[in-house]
Amino acid sequence: MSKTKIILSLVAVIAVAAFFVMRGAKPAQPATADVVKPALTVTTVAPELRDWPQRLSASGPVLAWQEAIIGAEVGGVRLVELRANIGDKVKKGQELARLSDETLSADMQQQQAAFDEASARYDEAEANAKRALSIKDSGVMSAQEMQQFVNAAAIAKAQKQAAAARLQSARLKVRYTHIVAPDDGLISARNATLGSVSQPGTEMFRMIRQGKLEWRAELTAAQVQLIRVGQKVRVHDGIEDTAQGVVTRIAPALDVVTRSGYAYIALSGAQSLRAGMFAEGEFDLGKRNALTVPQGAVVIRDGYSYVYKVGKDGRVEQMKIETGRRDNDRIEVVRGLTADAQVVASGAGFLSDGDLVNVVTVLPKLKAASALSLELHSNI
Repeated sequence: MSKTKIILSLVAVIAVAAFFVMRGAKPAQPATADVVKPALTVTTVAPELRDWPQRLSASGPVLAWQEAIIGAEVGGVRLVELRANIGDKVKKGQELARLSDETLSADMQQQQAAFDEASARYDEAEANAKRALSIKDSGVMSAQEMQQFVNAAAIAKAQKQAAAARLQSARLKVRYTHIVAPDDGLISARNATLGSVSQPGTEMFRMIRQGKLEWRAELTAAQVQLIRVGQKVRVHDGIEDTAQGVVTRIAPALDVVTRSGYAYIALSGAQSLRAGMFAEGEFDLGKRNALTVPQGAVVIRDGYSYVYKVGKDGRVEQMKIETGRRDNDRIEVVRGLTADAQVVASGAGFLSDGDLVNVVTVLPKLKAASALSLELHSNI
């Protein structure tokens, strides 16, 4: 093969290769930047400063304000009548039960007769002493004889007084056969049994004086320092009933076992409360400013509270906060947030730290309603 043919063959091969290379080559595409889409469309809200009432929660039992134990004051007498039962409202002096008075009445009549006899003897001795003293200067009677008449009158007087005391005791025993209420109140227990023989001091009835109840709130040492006599309290019985109360006294010492202090609250206005119940209540400690956010803005994760603050670049920052009181749909932020921050109002649970969000503005309810009305009228 000649040199010329070899050169032509090489040129042909190069041309064919160049053709196929040019045919398969693509024009270079311009580089484009990555486009980041917002994770969520949200509305923001600024924390609001509100004047909220400050309350202290506690729990404890409901007790009787004062209890009266009613029993017999005479012994060995049979109970013949019961006129009160558990739950009865009674008035002061109202008869609750009656004991047999036959024996005691007979004894009273006997003491009455003894008193009448002693009175007659005293009258006679007193008259004799007066006559003796009237002839004192006549010399008919010696000084010793006159002194005897005077002493006899004094003895008769003492005997009359003793008889009067025995008669009064007998009358009291008869009166004590009528068991009466010592005050207005509510019968809470009855241990008396018809036909039983009374014993002095044995409990027959137990009464809540004036039907009043009080709540004994159990408090920590720090909480006791915040309580004052006269503060208002709301007590809940757990059945959607609320009683109003006022702190009447505070225990001066803590319990040595539980290290708890106690405040006693006089209750009024709750028909469902009963002595012995366990209740919860709130002490009104006055008002205090509170930085609040909507409840939907707070996210609970791993036992901690967070809000998402929206930056100028549209990215959210997860901020850990400490919450306090709650009122309807708002929560107090005690620590971790400033008043000028813009936080995600709702849907924060779907966000993560650093997410890009699309912030929209929500019209107030009145403006939105007006805009909707205007649109409807324009379409008619």
